[in-house]
Amino acid sequence: MKPGTIFSLIVTGMIAFVLTSCVPGGGEFHNNSPAGFLFGIWHGWIAPISLLISFFNPSVRIYEIQNTGFWYDFGFYIAIISGFGGISLTRKKMKSTHGN
Repeated sequence: MKPGTIFSLIVTGMIAFVLTSCVPGGGEFHNNSPAGFLFGIWHGWIAPISLLISFFNPSVRIYEIQNTGFWYDFGFYIAIISGFGGISLTRKKMKSTHGN
């Protein structure tokens, strides 16, 4: 195996570990320590990955049930809109500037 391939595998493994280390429903949040605004943003960004993991692990959820309410929801919504909706807005803007 080439050194570049080994490096790519290591980096991919590290990225996968980081993205899955704080998935919703992992058990790190409780009534005394609920997920807040920043975790709402994080869980919104990793929602597609959480969905894939939830197919194989039913304890992993897309949305953290133990949360602070409005602020968690607000962060989650911002991440979903900016992560997915932002891409389509950028593409529309690029098309209109190129005259297509």
